Amino acid sequence: MSITTIALLVLAPFLVWRFYQRLKAMMMRQRSIVSRHYTGLGVFAAMILVAGSEVMSRPTLLGWLGVGTAAGIAYGIWGLRLTKFENDTCYFTPNARLGMVIAMLFFARVMYIGVEIYANQGSGVPTPGFTDSFITLLALGLTAGYFGTYSAGLIRWRRALKKAINAA
Repeated sequence: MSITTIALLVLAPFLVWRFYQRLKAMMMRQRSIVSRHYTGLGVFAAMILVAGSEVMSRPTLLGWLGVGTAAGIAYGIWGLRLTKFENDTCYFTPNARLGMVIAMLFFARVMYIGVEIYANQGSGVPTPGFTDSFITLLALGLTAGYFGTYSAGLIRWRRALKKAINAA
C-alpha cells in the first residue's frame, strides 16, 4: 500500500464525519432568508438542467434523471409537510431525517466515484464521467429535486406570509 492510499483510508472517515456534522447543523431550526431560498432553487434547477444537457443524446440516462427528479420532488413535498413553520418569527425547522438521508446518499455516490477514479489510476481504464452511470443520475435527480422543491416551498411559504401580513 502506498502512502497516498493509507492517507485516503485515514482521511475518508474524517471527511464523512465532517460532512455529517455540517449537515446536521443545517437541519436544525433556522431563520428563513428569502435570498437563500432563491439561490437554492436556482442551483438545484441548474444541476438538473446541466446533467440533462449532458445526457440529452442518451434517452435511457435522461429517463433515469427524470425518475430521480420526480421522486425528489415527491420527497420534497413530503418534507415540506413535515416541516415546522413559525409564522410569527419566520423560522422553520425541517425534518432532519429526510434531508440527511438525501444528502448522505448523494455524498456517498460522489465518494464512490472518487474511490473508483483513484482505484483506476494508471490501469488504463478510462475515467468514468459523472453522467455515465444511471445510479449517479438517479441520486443527482433525487437530491436536486428534493432540495429544489424544498426551496420553492419555502419561497411559497414566505410569499403567503407576506401576503397575510399585508392583508392584516
